[in-house]
This record gives sequence, C-alpha cells and structure tokens, in this order.
Amino acid sequence: MNKLDYRDYIVFFIYFIIVSAYGFWIYYKKKTKTADSKDYFLAEGSLTWWAIGASLIASNISAEQMIGMSGSGFKLGLAISAYEWMAAATLIIVAVFFMPVYLKNKIFTMPQFLSQRYNEKVAMIMAVFWLMLYIVVNLMSILYLGALAISGISDLPITFCILGLAVFAIIITLGGMKVIGYTDVIQVFFLVLGGLVASYIALNIISGQQGIVKGFAILTDGASEHFHLIFKKDNPNYMDLPGLSVLIGGMWIANLSYWGCNQYITQRALGASLPVARAGLLFAAFLKMLMPVIVVIPGIAVYYIIKEKIPAISPDSLLTSSGVQDPNKAYPALLGLLPVGLKGLSFAALTAAIVASLAGKANSIATIFTLDIYKKAFNPGAGEGRLVNVGKITVVVSMLLAVVLSLIVGDALMGEGKQGFQYIQEYTGFVSPGIFAMFILGFFWKKTTSNAALFATVGGFITSVILKFLPGWVDLAPLHDYGWSVANSSGVFEMPFMDRMLIVFAVCVIGMYFISIYENKKGVVTNGLEVDAKMFKVSTSFAVGALIIVAMLVALYTAFW
Repeated sequence: MNKLDYRDYIVFFIYFIIVSAYGFWIYYKKKTKTADSKDYFLAEGSLTWWAIGASLIASNISAEQMIGMSGSGFKLGLAISAYEWMAAATLIIVAVFFMPVYLKNKIFTMPQFLSQRYNEKVAMIMAVFWLMLYIVVNLMSILYLGALAISGISDLPITFCILGLAVFAIIITLGGMKVIGYTDVIQVFFLVLGGLVASYIALNIISGQQGIVKGFAILTDGASEHFHLIFKKDNPNYMDLPGLSVLIGGMWIANLSYWGCNQYITQRALGASLPVARAGLLFAAFLKMLMPVIVVIPGIAVYYIIKEKIPAISPDSLLTSSGVQDPNKAYPALLGLLPVGLKGLSFAALTAAIVASLAGKANSIATIFTLDIYKKAFNPGAGEGRLVNVGKITVVVSMLLAVVLSLIVGDALMGEGKQGFQYIQEYTGFVSPGIFAMFILGFFWKKTTSNAALFATVGGFITSVILKFLPGWVDLAPLHDYGWSVANSSGVFEMPFMDRMLIVFAVCVIGMYFISIYENKKGVVTNGLEVDAKMFKVSTSFAVGALIIVAMLVALYTAFW
C-alpha cells in the first residue's frame, strides 16, 4: 500500500488549521460574558437545524463506521447497511415521539430524565453505568480503531496516532458544545467528500476507468452474493444479521436505544426548540440514507477487487501478521489507491470522523459527570464557573483513561482480524434492551415504578449475560427450527445477539409490568411527566420529508431483498 506523500500531509494540515481556526472563532464569537453550564454543555439555543443534523452524523460516524463498517461490507455485504437505513427511520420516530417529551419537561441529560421520572437512586446508578460504558466501550473503541486506521494509512506508530487523536479531540471538546456543533459541519463536509471520492475511485477501477455507473453494474452482478439486505439461515453471516430481525426485531431495540436514549446523541438537540430539533433530526436521517455509499460500498468494492484478482489491491495488504484476512484493512487498502492530494483529503476525512466522535463522546461524559454526579453527590452548591471547569477536567481525565485502555487492551478486543463494528454493537447490546424498556415505559405508561426501572437496568443486563453464555450450559440446537439459534463458526448453536436483545427487551417489559402493577396495588405513587397528544403533531414539511425517507427505504429493501 502506498503511504502518504508530503503533499498529503500538507492537505491534512490545511484541514487541521481550518477546523482549529474555525473552532476558535466560534468560541470567541459566541462566548458568553459569564460561564454557564447549560451553554457550555448544550449550546442552549445557539445551534441551527443544519448544525444539529451535521453534528449528529459527525459524532455517530467514526472509525467504527469508516473502518469497521467498511470491513463488515467486505465480509457481510450490503446487509450491514441496515444499521444506517433503519437508523434513518429511527430518527424520525425520535423526532416525533421522544424529543417533545424531553423538551417539554426541560430534560438536559438522560440521568436527569430518570431522576425526574423515577428517583435519584435510579438516576445515579445509570449515570455511573453510562460513564463506564461510554469510556470503556465507546471512547476506547473509537480511539483505538481510529488510530489503527490512521497508522495503517500513514505508517505512523499506533501509539503516536492514539495520542495525537486524543490531543486533537481535547482541543475541540474544551470549547464546549457550540464549538463541537459548528466544527462538526466542516467535519461532515470532509467526511462525505472523502467517502464519495473513495467510492468513485473503487468503482472506476472495477469498470476499467469507464465510469462509476458501469462500475456499480459490474459490482452488483459480480458480487451479487454481497447485495442481499436480508440473510437466510444458511448464510454464514446470519449470526451477525439474523434475517428479518433487522426489520421487525432486535435492530429496532439497538437503534431506538442509541438514537433516543443516549446522551451522546440527544445532547445535540436538547438545547434547541422543538421545530429546530426536529428539522435537525430529519436532516440527519437524510444523511444517514447516504452513509452506505460512503462506508459500505467501498468495502464491497475491495471484496470484488480481491475476488477477481484485479491487481489494484494485493490480497496480502489485507492479511494480519499471522496470515489471517482482516476486514478492517479493506478501507485503508482502498485509500492507498488514491492519488496524491486526494489521499490527504481522505485521510483528513477519516480523521474528521474520528475526532468528531471523540469530542462528542467526551462532552457527553463531562455533562453526565458534572451535572448528574458531581453537582448532586459532591458539591450541590457549585457555581456555574466551577461546573464548567469540572467539565473541562472531566474531558481530559476521560480521554486519558481511554488512551490507557486503548494501549493496554485495545489490540486484544479489536485488533487484527476482528470486526470492530460488530464488537461495539454486541457489547452495547448487553444494556440497550433494559435502557430502552426503562425509557419507553417511563414515557408512555404513568404507572411504571422506580423498582420496575431498576429491574430493567440490572435484570436486563443479567439476562443478557445468561443468554450470551447459555450455549455453554444448554444445547440450543432445538431452537434452530424456530429461527432463534444458529451454529457459529465452531459448530456450537448460539443465539444471534440481535435476537437476544429482542428477548431481553421482552423480559424487561414483562417484568416491569408485573412489578409496577404489584406496587401500584400497594399504593406506590409514581412521578409523572408532562405528556399530551398535541406534543406529537408535526409540520407539513417534516411529514413530507419523513414520507420521502420511508419511500426510499421501501424502494431499497424491495430492490435488494
């Protein structure tokens, strides 16, 4: 693989200077006279709909998508796009039903919602739990996978890449949500442009320099096995994407929990008015529809190039040191084909995606720790300036922890030969069902009690662990006929993690129902929220945009079923 030329580094540093200069300009232009925690953490009232939408995508699309999802495209095919396209539908649901509840009840953090709806115990447990999840799973994985990709492209030591990404992200994050939100617009521009260039180059190579339309036609015909959105049970990748579960099962749990109950995501819209927040979420949904072109098609293209032995990419460039094919090397291998200058642009796009996600995640960690743990448990009388300073310290500390974890365990969990994107999805799925059950019943069923919410949190996690390790205790082969299990690579029948999430969600909802009914009869009084039907009415323009997205989804699933 060709490494970066000095001219590519010039392009990259131009990007770095532009983003940094714009960030400083935003910081000083919109800086308030007095430090205010809501302004720092939420950019209250200052983000436009396009800044919210761009920031959502910039924070979501990182190394796990650019590298991990391209790797999954190489291994699984177009089916991995379900995460992106179903997310577009999910964003519409969140905009219509979730955002009005948050904004009407002046919710600024997810633990605050739990405190307001349930009690402080539930809120504090989940605040600590979210911090651990965000740092140990999300922040570490983004940092490690990002550094792995940049190291592969630039030939720089991975330790240097980890430290460089962490420092760059800290610089952006310390400016607060306003700086993150507006610099993310630039990040998304580089991200989309770089991804489109990579796809263009790949399809042009496949067509023999006869254009991307012919290249795509050749790709869909020559790699037809990689253009199915729904897997049958005999597909070797069924464990990762179990058939109809991506349409009517666990995929909804994963997406609704991520996009609707996640501080990291909803924080962008919590400081805006409802019309602006909804417009931003709808814009993000349209961008989501574009993402597979940027992150999945390149992976499928590399699969075809290797399969057909097109000399542009050597199969050896995807091998690990032990000789195993590594899907995570597909995207870096493709970037190696770009001409000087464009390679630097794509390098900048990849860095933009990583830094934007790191900054967004670190800001959310700082928000939860400062407002939901420090202010409540350690210093209830803290002034606004003190809270902002604690938030900045938390950004630095959390990033340092992520750096240490990346250096110690990153390679063991997400190193050579492993699908980083699927790692994140599966282990986040241990908690997603319980969190989503706790939120959805808290929104729309007034009788839900605090103990029921605790059951969903703790019981959901324990149930997930039991089902994960069940094959070691029980033979799941009889469930195969009912579609609930499939043989893994070792021949042992396991439950696909997406099906596991659906079962755990059902267990949580049923358990919460009976606990709540029992406690209601005992006279337990629950805390309500302001919810009424008028909140869910949408504008005509929003409805039209939502219908266009739904029509696009129907067309795609019809074409590539």
